[in-house]
Amino acid sequence: MTNAVIESILSRSAAKYYDPTASLTDDQIRELVRIGTTAPTSFHLQNWRFIAVRSAEAKARLRPIAWDQPAITEAAVTFIVCGQLADSSVVPARLAPLVEAGIMPAKLIPDWELPARSLYQDYPQRQRDEAVRSATFGAAAMIYAARSLGLGSTPMIGFDAEAVHREFALAEDEVPVMLLSIGVERPGNWPQKPRRPVAEVLTLV
Repeated sequence: MTNAVIESILSRSAAKYYDPTASLTDDQIRELVRIGTTAPTSFHLQNWRFIAVRSAEAKARLRPIAWDQPAITEAAVTFIVCGQLADSSVVPARLAPLVEAGIMPAKLIPDWELPARSLYQDYPQRQRDEAVRSATFGAAAMIYAARSLGLGSTPMIGFDAEAVHREFALAEDEVPVMLLSIGVERPGNWPQKPRRPVAEVLTLV
C-alpha cells in the first residue's frame, strides 16, 4: 500500500531537463526551505544555510564553477546547501524556542549542551561530519517536497567547493555540501532508475 508521501519518494528521479522559462516565487522558495529545515539535526543544532541562486546574474556566476552544468541556469533555482560546523555553544539558543513553547523544561538544557560539547568541541572531523549530515537531511526533505509539488530536482556534487565558498561569501564555518536545482521539468527526463534488490542491501539480525 502506498500513500502520497511514499509515491513522491518512489517516483522521484534526478531531472536533467528543465523549462528555462518557468520560475518559482520567493514564497515558493521560502516554503521549500521551511520544509527542509524540519529535517532532523543533532542536538537541534539546525546547522545549515541555503543560498537560493535564482537571478540570471547569480546563475551566471555559479555555472562556470559548477562544471558548466545546464541545470544551474535552466532550473528555476539552484540552492547552495551549506552545512555549518557543529558548535555546541549554540545549543542553549537553539533550544530556547522549545522552552518558550512549553515543549522542553529549561532545566534540561545542560543535559543537551554538555554531551554536545563532549562530542564536538575538540573533534574537527566530527564537526564537519555533522555539517554534511545536517545539510544532506535538509536537502533530502526539499527533494521530496519538490516532487510532491510537481517539480523536478537535481542534487549535484560537481562543483569547485573553494570557488563556491569564495564567490558566494560563505562563512569560515560553512561547508558547501551540495548544489540542489529545483524547477519545472520539460519532457525527456528518465523515470526513476531500477535499484539494487533489497536482499543485497539489507541484513536482518
